Amino acid sequence: MKTRILIIEDEEKFARFVEMELTYEGYEVSKAHHGRTGLEMAESGDYDLVLLDVMLPGLSGMEVLRRLRRSSSVPVIMLTARDSVMDKVSGLDSGADDYITKPFAIEELLARIRTVLRKAPAARPDGEILTAGPLELDSASRQVTVQGTPVDLTKREFDLLQFLLENKGIVLSRETILEKVWGFDFEGETNAVDVYVRFLRGKIDEVFDIKVISTIRGVGYVIRDE
Repeated sequence: MKTRILIIEDEEKFARFVEMELTYEGYEVSKAHHGRTGLEMAESGDYDLVLLDVMLPGLSGMEVLRRLRRSSSVPVIMLTARDSVMDKVSGLDSGADDYITKPFAIEELLARIRTVLRKAPAARPDGEILTAGPLELDSASRQVTVQGTPVDLTKREFDLLQFLLENKGIVLSRETILEKVWGFDFEGETNAVDVYVRFLRGKIDEVFDIKVISTIRGVGYVIRDE
């Protein structure tokens, strides 16, 4: 089965150019030129990856991404002419898997698509229940509960918790977590992992008075059943 890519881009000539290049590479491509239409198509679950422009009519690309992440973890690469650091951070923190600034060489886009698809988590048809003490994570429904009480997590928080649970008992460095969960390389130092661990502790440890994620000073983080 061909990999299916959805392009949400209001510049029709540009979208057509990208469509032709992706089709030539063997991908199955669909297009939407309006934010709301693109969101409806993306939410259908029929696509393996979404290329999402930031500046769209109807709904902005950022709003499309925020709404999409409520129900879907489909990989998203943002396409935009805006290259400020804050724009990139906003898109990535909202759940984008990568970010590419126009104009770009098609070879770079193809390489980023391959990278994101390669890092996308493998499907678990029957689902998988991951546990740590009273905490349960259902990978199929993407739900987290503690003693049966639901915990509302963002996509990034869920992905981080899932990765830690999948490697329960293994101490993971910040660099490893960044590579596997964020799916792109940071330049220089970053405290993103520490920030999101604090988010998880605020929603789980502090609310339910339990300790799920342990800090290994100078190394990283680990989840144990203790």
